[in-house]
Amino acid sequence: MRNLDLTTLRSFAAVAETGGVTRAARMLNLTQSAVSMQLKRLEEMLGLHLLERSGRTVALTPAGEQLLHYARRMVALNDEIYARLTAEGFEGELVLGVPEDILYPVVPKVLQRFHAAYPRMRVQLVTARTFDLLEKLTAGELDLALTTEEGSSGETLLEAPLLWHGAPGGTAWKQRPLPFALSLRCAFRPAVLRRLDAAGIPWTQVIDTDSDHSSHATVAADLGVVAFLEGHGAPQLAPIDVGDALPDLGTFKINLHRGQARGAPADGLAEMVRQGFSALRPARAA
Repeated sequence: MRNLDLTTLRSFAAVAETGGVTRAARMLNLTQSAVSMQLKRLEEMLGLHLLERSGRTVALTPAGEQLLHYARRMVALNDEIYARLTAEGFEGELVLGVPEDILYPVVPKVLQRFHAAYPRMRVQLVTARTFDLLEKLTAGELDLALTTEEGSSGETLLEAPLLWHGAPGGTAWKQRPLPFALSLRCAFRPAVLRRLDAAGIPWTQVIDTDSDHSSHATVAADLGVVAFLEGHGAPQLAPIDVGDALPDLGTFKINLHRGQARGAPADGLAEMVRQGFSALRPARAA
């Protein structure tokens, strides 16, 4: 009887979820060659072609899609067994603060992994502006916080371009003064307005609220523009190819801040957050 190796299945699932060997290797803290070897060994053991490779990206074959379903179940069951038999002493709650515009795609996966590893621990998720999260962290109300900042404070997990977004096919970005719809306490607002002023582009604030929902609805109606980090835009909006019509917005950093909580659960949650954002970094050429 032949047995499938859980480490290999975990690597296969990571490659499928991240879309590439390099990103999966970062998430698993393995070398790229180690992950590639595991995938090769898995294909040889099953006698199946599981992945279609194109440059640095991969796609699942029909056999790979079928295996992924089982691989996820087996890895999750393994983690649940290990957690329930070894981590029963960890009970309690951790409070994680995250700006709403970077919740996806990382945070839901992190919460799922953490629950599997520490089933008796609860994570209370707090969504707020970066400014508010830093205040809560200082006041001891958060155990961990993710922030979006121009500078490197805390531990920088990812640096990404800040891009103009608008209604798909919209023309609001061509108007002058530029209809500006970032909410009043958005962390991106000061930097964006500074760049508009430096470029000599007149603008007008078209919302008077701190609500992201109002901001997104206004922009979706092509009544204004906003800015999001690359890959984190609201689903009903789209990046705008503005050419030279609007200034480049530079980059922002996603930073991790730790509160006073220490120990295996807090350290484990922090590491899962690191791995999740590490998988979003652009793959470098080997």
